[in-house]
Amino acid sequence: MTAAQERDYNEFSRIWCIPFCTDKLDFSKVFGNSNPVTIEIGFGMGTATAEIAEANPGSNYLGIEVHKPGVGRLLGEINRRKLRNLYIVPYDALEVLENMVPDSSVRAFHIFFPDPWPKKKHHKRRLVQRPHTDLLSRKLIPEGYIYMVTDWQEYAEYALQELADTPGLQNRYRGFAEHQKWRPQTKFEAKGIAAEHSISELYFIRQDNAYERII
Repeated sequence: MTAAQERDYNEFSRIWCIPFCTDKLDFSKVFGNSNPVTIEIGFGMGTATAEIAEANPGSNYLGIEVHKPGVGRLLGEINRRKLRNLYIVPYDALEVLENMVPDSSVRAFHIFFPDPWPKKKHHKRRLVQRPHTDLLSRKLIPEGYIYMVTDWQEYAEYALQELADTPGLQNRYRGFAEHQKWRPQTKFEAKGIAAEHSISELYFIRQDNAYERII
């Protein structure tokens, strides 16, 4: 951690970080309103997260990240931008979703440039695959969406199939999604473009009728 990240973590984590627990969150109490909630899984250094939250004050955002320097950096951004619609849970995403997030409570999941775990023996560690995607689907409200972006083509194709095979989810596009102009470019994206990697975007929506048929 840099000195600034450590300072911001120590000063602001008690305000904007939510400790892991096994009780379901009441988002209306966390944010003080009933605005829709978007969860970003693995926000890295959090710059894009802060930009999106600042541009959408009528929406609430929950960032999940275990990388302490990134948490410290985002806490500094929350303070600098005077954001009141963004909190952080510094813990493993799957455990947070399973234990803390109520079913049918999330408007969207943002997953920007997750670790592709490129070696085949490590594919089991990937976030966007079943049954993890079943869990994400269960947490979404009807018409809620999962939006994933990656610069790893093999992972993009793999995730596209895993999401397509997830009951309750429907692809908004025919194949990969078009670029969502409201999403800020991340440092990972800039590095991927510099390395001449193609950027793939996936956008799946929870269809209520399809979901109801499987429960």
